[in-house]
Amino acid sequence: MTELFADKFRALVPQYFEGEWAEEDGLSDDELAQMLEGKDFELPLALREFYRAVGATEDIMEAYHFFWDPDELEIEDGFLLFLEDEDEQFTWGMRADQLDVPDPIVWRRNNARGEWQSEEGTFSEYVLDLFEWVFEEDDED
Repeated sequence: MTELFADKFRALVPQYFEGEWAEEDGLSDDELAQMLEGKDFELPLALREFYRAVGATEDIMEAYHFFWDPDELEIEDGFLLFLEDEDEQFTWGMRADQLDVPDPIVWRRNNARGEWQSEEGTFSEYVLDLFEWVFEEDDED
């Protein structure tokens, strides 16, 4: 399988933390498969590579927002939910009918109103922008 997004996700470790990326920063194929067992959907390539690259790095998975562990992923309202803010006001997902797209557009739901709005960026774009915002904002303090 080609790794279109893996290098960008692996680069998050040395970019924002001390040390180089290591295999244990991500989930192995076996770990990911075990966590996804029983799910009736396939992960888009970008989301799969994100978990493989940094899915075991708590400082990334819980940086300001909380990425759901693969075994917690679910489809609701026609969206595969994967991220939530710390106050549970918003949830991010991707359209379930777009899961075969390698890098689908991210959508945000206002949990109080149940309304979805496009973030107008793909998963990889959104994630890289999110971490730049989170970690570079911290550097300015």
